[in-house]
Amino acid sequence: MSKDYYKILGVDKGASQEDVKKAFRKLAHQYHPDKTGGDEEKFKEINEAYQVLGDANKRAKYDQFGSAFESGQAGGGYQGFEGFRDFQGFSEGFNINMDDLGDVFGDVFGFGREKKEGKTRRGGDIEVDLTIEFMEAVFGVEKDLSINKRVQCEKCHGNGIEPGAKVDTCKTCVGTGRVTKMQRTFFGNMQVQMTCPECGGEGKTYSQKCTKCQGAGNVKEKVDLRVKIPAGIDDGQTIRLAGQGEAGQKGGPAGDLYLRIGVRRDPRFIREGHDIHSKISINFTQAALGDKIDIETVDGPVQLKVPEGTQSGTIFKLKGKGVTRLNGHGRGDHLIEITVKTPTNLNKKQKELLGELGI
Repeated sequence: MSKDYYKILGVDKGASQEDVKKAFRKLAHQYHPDKTGGDEEKFKEINEAYQVLGDANKRAKYDQFGSAFESGQAGGGYQGFEGFRDFQGFSEGFNINMDDLGDVFGDVFGFGREKKEGKTRRGGDIEVDLTIEFMEAVFGVEKDLSINKRVQCEKCHGNGIEPGAKVDTCKTCVGTGRVTKMQRTFFGNMQVQMTCPECGGEGKTYSQKCTKCQGAGNVKEKVDLRVKIPAGIDDGQTIRLAGQGEAGQKGGPAGDLYLRIGVRRDPRFIREGHDIHSKISINFTQAALGDKIDIETVDGPVQLKVPEGTQSGTIFKLKGKGVTRLNGHGRGDHLIEITVKTPTNLNKKQKELLGELGI
């Protein structure tokens, strides 16, 4: 009978590959046999489902033929894990994706992706929405921001240790921050490294944590920043300010600050890339005989010469009157579309004159 792999992982059939991976990792953590409440059979079933749904080609075949397609192409078992056949306890046909299970094995066995508990840790990134005016986007601007974020603790200078406290090399790990122990795994007994439980991976112990930051090395404060918005920035673009995010733990590097830019509309202009578009109406006489008209641009008013016989829909270009090219040279253009207003409510004499002209 065909297995419902989607049901096993608890995802919909239309779930993205990323959603499938997240569901697998969550269940793998929950049912890992070496964890309290783990279930080896359930863990194998979850892994079996992910080996299919986590692979785009296998997933497509599964959607078409069901789980029976595997038996026809792989003799009933999963392949591709030959490098671990010599480990004690490895059962034939049971495949594990080490990349996807890295965090699972790291938690349970102490390897895979290293967990840096207690060690220096990079600060988190911050995202801030900033709305600016149309003209500010065209020419650039400087803005003042106030952000509540974690900054390095001034009292301990980020190391989390109370000034004057006694600091010693950890006796358990001898300063390495890691300890070695035997761990039972699916592959038999293995010697694995784990974060030192005594010092939390720091390699040192101290008599007192910093009383201001409680040992974290950072504190929450309001910070005022002046940021430069470059000329040519567009609505929806993001500016990255390296090192302006949250302060790291234990003296770790700070994260980054990301400004998501929103640009308010200007009723006079429409922006397309580096070009600016606008429309202006002229009367029938101006179109027929020509004229000089005032045009609003981002640089201020300019005069545009409209030649005689100009038709409605004609577009004139003001070169270099557009938006500054972001991180480039020069500016775009300003394109003006002419609309000719057709006369209405004419009196008898006006109609006769137009009739005589034949236009």
